[in-house]
Amino acid sequence: MAAVTLLALGNGSPDIFSSVVALRNGQYRTGFGAILSAGAFVSAFVVGFVAIYAAPFTVDAGCFVRDVGFYLVAALFLFYVYLSGEIFVWQAVGFVMFYVFFVGIVFWMDLGMNRGEKKVDKEMSIRGLDCEIGGEVKDLEEIKINEGFGFAQVYNKFLTCIQVSKAWELPITFLLKLTIPETDPSEWNRFYSSANIALCPLLLLYACNSFMPIDHPIAFLLPNIHFPLWFVVLLASTSLALLHFIVETEPPKTEQLPVVVIAFIMSVFWISIVAGELLNCLAALGIILELPPAILGLTVLAWGNSVGDLVADVAVAKAGHPTMAMAGCFAGPMFNMLIGLGSALVMQTANVHPEAYQLHFHIGIVTAFVFLLLSLMGSLLVITWSRFRVPRFWGFCLVGLYVVFTAVSLIIAKFSG
Repeated sequence: MAAVTLLALGNGSPDIFSSVVALRNGQYRTGFGAILSAGAFVSAFVVGFVAIYAAPFTVDAGCFVRDVGFYLVAALFLFYVYLSGEIFVWQAVGFVMFYVFFVGIVFWMDLGMNRGEKKVDKEMSIRGLDCEIGGEVKDLEEIKINEGFGFAQVYNKFLTCIQVSKAWELPITFLLKLTIPETDPSEWNRFYSSANIALCPLLLLYACNSFMPIDHPIAFLLPNIHFPLWFVVLLASTSLALLHFIVETEPPKTEQLPVVVIAFIMSVFWISIVAGELLNCLAALGIILELPPAILGLTVLAWGNSVGDLVADVAVAKAGHPTMAMAGCFAGPMFNMLIGLGSALVMQTANVHPEAYQLHFHIGIVTAFVFLLLSLMGSLLVITWSRFRVPRFWGFCLVGLYVVFTAVSLIIAKFSG
């Protein structure tokens, strides 16, 4: 259940905000192209790699048909809406509600068919994977140190690179600690906790700038003198932060729900900021290199948002759990499509309601739909025909399918603009 809710939300947050920002800026081709290309990447390239590495292995028939079937129906529905050239608000809401229905089916199957223990086994296996990887890294360090002068030099250079990367991370980590509350009582820090109280309201006010300008004049203390809204908020939050720093000297004994909620909201805020800057960088890169946005959407943005799925699923397959890795290749992209793109479409259609939001036809988007549907239908037919035993040859076919999709999409984007 957690895999299709909280875990999917954590992995899909970049895609959600990338889609929202893209559609808000009128770059619907970038939003559609990134979601569809990322879906094709995971359902073809990642599934193919898992199959090549771990096949043959057996998948759970009910869960596999459920995940692939729902993803296939969602893709077909979105393809139909796109070909119609317009989308109404009820259709956009339907995408979001379809995922809610999917979560309900998963919940019902977990309770009714006694699959709840599999979630616990999954979590324990991932923890075991972390311990196994940590042990292998430790053994690798000991081997490299003892293998002679040449390898020691390479190892020392490697450690130097790691130290340099950590030095780059320090200012970012410091900024995040200032603005994202620490939920673990053992990691509590009075300075950072007070800084959270001072800065979080100001950042949330900045996030709501489209609803109320941060420099909106407010009559504060003196009736004839107006202060900007951000100054009033900063003054109030700083006063509370100073009071907190003086009074609170001991960490909390347990995790506090308000702190967890604020930490989640602030994490989403930073993901939104990064997603917006990512799209701005892509637009600037396209102008500099004279590349159409569709190329950047189906390559850089799609790969960047999906490389985590590739690393995680392949690592789980290497740990001896290919069935778990295969299951993670469909629920995540479906969440990105239905919740990420769906929520973005809900916002856009709500702005023009009761009129329809216009979707302009482009052959590149249609190509992404076709290859995504081919990969899903092919996997469903081939694995079902093989009695839910994944064959290795199908992994090579899926990787080849994605290579063809990338080549065709790049050619179309280059010549169609």
